[in-house]
Amino acid sequence: MSAISIGQAVVLGVVEGVTEFLPVSSTGHLKITEGLMGIPVDDKSVVAFTAVIQVGAIAAVLVYFFKDIVRIVSAWGRGLANREERYHHDYKFAWWVIYATIPIVVVGLAAKPLIDGPLASLWVVAGSLIVGSGLMWAADQMSRHKRGEDDISLKDAMLVGSSQILALLFPGFSRSGATMSTGLILDLERVAATRLSFFLGIPALTGAGLYELKDAVGAGVSAAPLVVGTLVSFVVAYASIAWLLKFVAKHSFNAFVVYRIVIGVLLFGLLGTGVLHA
Repeated sequence: MSAISIGQAVVLGVVEGVTEFLPVSSTGHLKITEGLMGIPVDDKSVVAFTAVIQVGAIAAVLVYFFKDIVRIVSAWGRGLANREERYHHDYKFAWWVIYATIPIVVVGLAAKPLIDGPLASLWVVAGSLIVGSGLMWAADQMSRHKRGEDDISLKDAMLVGSSQILALLFPGFSRSGATMSTGLILDLERVAATRLSFFLGIPALTGAGLYELKDAVGAGVSAAPLVVGTLVSFVVAYASIAWLLKFVAKHSFNAFVVYRIVIGVLLFGLLGTGVLHA
């Protein structure tokens, strides 16, 4: 028997697509949804399933930013072949994305037993939602929003990339929330911080999904729910990306801060009353 049905895969695909790139924690929302549907959140196959359907959301980023990705990859290829091309910002940016992904890969492999075990608790999710909200609000308030995408440096990329570890260790913190907040602390404009978050998420989340694929299939999830969940997350994530970029161009992150606090408090209440089990 598959640990996840087709219907459940559709619901989880929608949740993943909506929340993966919004700074509200896709992992947290997925775990809450799984708990409400009676799916064991710490089951090996379930953990793997949620990592795999993230690939659908990443595919949406690849399609949405296709021209940008082609430009950056082309500059990287030219730089490898021609020394003079190595001064181009896009060439440097390609390397920075690679470098900035290394910290989360190292921590992810080293801490995997904790990530899949004790840290997968819904209590951790609830606390991380609220604590992450405080960071997001403070970052948005202190940022001068004066630096654009062309001003991004290796230091910026490394700090923003390393901040992904917070979401890896504390589900509910939000990878997007952590990276965007760090970008704002570095005085990046909201759109620049958001786009950097997208680009840094491509290798990190794709790698996680491919790494977990064998566990998802081998641990009891059939191919059909995986395919359905991934396709649904792709469609929904594409729409979510387009909406988010338009939203941050004109608004602060305060709406997300309030939403996260409400969800975090609600989750504490559900856990405390026994409606959900950690």
